[in-house]
Amino acid sequence: MKTKITSKFVIGFDGNDHVIVKDGELVYENDSIIFVGHDYDGEVDEVIHAGNAVVSPGFIDLNALGDIDHDLIHLEVDAKRSKNLLWSTDYFYQSREVMTAEEEAFKSLYAYTQLILNGVTTAMPITCSFYKKWTETYEEIEAAAHHAGNLGLRMYLGSSFQSGTRVIKPNGDMVVYWDEKEGELGLQRAVNFIKNYDGAYDGLIRGMLAPERIEMQTPENLINTKRYSDELGVPIKLHAAQGAYEFGEIQRRHNKTPIRFLYDLGFLGPRTGIPHAHFVTGYSKVDEGTGDDLQLLAETGTTVIHCPLVIGRHGSALETFAKYKRRGINLAIGTDTFPPDFFQNIRTASMVSRILEGGVQDSTYADVFRAATLGGAQFFGREDLGRLAPGAKADIIVVDLEGFHIGPVEDPIRTMIMSGSGRDVKMSIINGRTVMRDRQIPGVDLEAVRIKGQTYFDKMRLSYLERDYQQLPEEELFQPSFRVIEKCQKG
Repeated sequence: MKTKITSKFVIGFDGNDHVIVKDGELVYENDSIIFVGHDYDGEVDEVIHAGNAVVSPGFIDLNALGDIDHDLIHLEVDAKRSKNLLWSTDYFYQSREVMTAEEEAFKSLYAYTQLILNGVTTAMPITCSFYKKWTETYEEIEAAAHHAGNLGLRMYLGSSFQSGTRVIKPNGDMVVYWDEKEGELGLQRAVNFIKNYDGAYDGLIRGMLAPERIEMQTPENLINTKRYSDELGVPIKLHAAQGAYEFGEIQRRHNKTPIRFLYDLGFLGPRTGIPHAHFVTGYSKVDEGTGDDLQLLAETGTTVIHCPLVIGRHGSALETFAKYKRRGINLAIGTDTFPPDFFQNIRTASMVSRILEGGVQDSTYADVFRAATLGGAQFFGREDLGRLAPGAKADIIVVDLEGFHIGPVEDPIRTMIMSGSGRDVKMSIINGRTVMRDRQIPGVDLEAVRIKGQTYFDKMRLSYLERDYQQLPEEELFQPSFRVIEKCQKG
């Protein structure tokens, strides 16, 4: 089956970088691209005229939300009140699963439909452990694999694990409580999943190892994680160098920065991705630590997974995207929040970097677009992803430029990033299969998923009340933007 797509713009690849093919054509056969350019002279079975649109490689999301976002709850809570959203010491000893097994299986379906609608064709997810008894069960990650496979989403998947968790003592102090056996069992659970599912669904499902935050890991479990990564040939994702508490905690325990600690463990490397990685030596909010963390990241070939929108919402920034790029660090992009909109994330990454740099060099939309495509592919060691070229996988999105809100069209990358959003993605093809067309996903009732997702979120939100160390009432813990006036009940 050969399919040809024609479009005003096709973002091709010349072997070194993306190129813009005006009034271009792309032809794919089964799961692979066979032609990008002009005037294809072979026979095809189907022609899709995309019109005034950009045919682009799909986005690679290395920190994709795999559940229903809790950040609406955390987003505008000040530092003092944020403690109320974590586990109390009492809850640590009597924690329970808040959601049913059916609800936990549903959350990944909700998340993955969001990814597809926003033009993500390859993802490596993250899920929240705030409302979990500990971390993901095997059944949850297994359900996630089936959802991704059935939807046709290319996914690097693995259950998260941790040996400790942050808790709030009755006096308001934050500490880490440990259960090292749980961390060891979690790692084995993750390894078992990889052995059972790596390569499933015609290769769409691949394994990865996902230890939770660095401050909740023992050195021994991190060493074993890296060993399994090498033995199984799978990537690792570990949140590190992302906050003041974590940075200070690693300094206190090991007298090293988080990046130096991982370097000395032998944990860093081409298969290791670090979401955020902005609390490093020289960062404006860090006043301790020695050495050059960026050099360690570059030297080891470690990928920094930049999540500009979510850290910007919480008052932080990478200092800077341009600087990390110039230091030779592989940069990829993660959304890490709702919506998983790469247009917003590329705009934010570029804008913040330009502000801090005082200039546009190495901070352009094109620079960040490369990270969202080629940077993610480099992390996976996949020359068949993140580009539209013969031999690459047919992972293709079509971005509509017809909307009045787009305004005049100049350069297609600048135009769609400046004025577009994830809602302008009108078609998504993954591995040669059309998984979304005209904002509809075959076999998925999006309205039913939306309603069920709201019910899930409401239940998750209320679960914070039982974990709060001060047991604040609902109206005090969840403060509205403005005073709420309820409708009076008659009778």
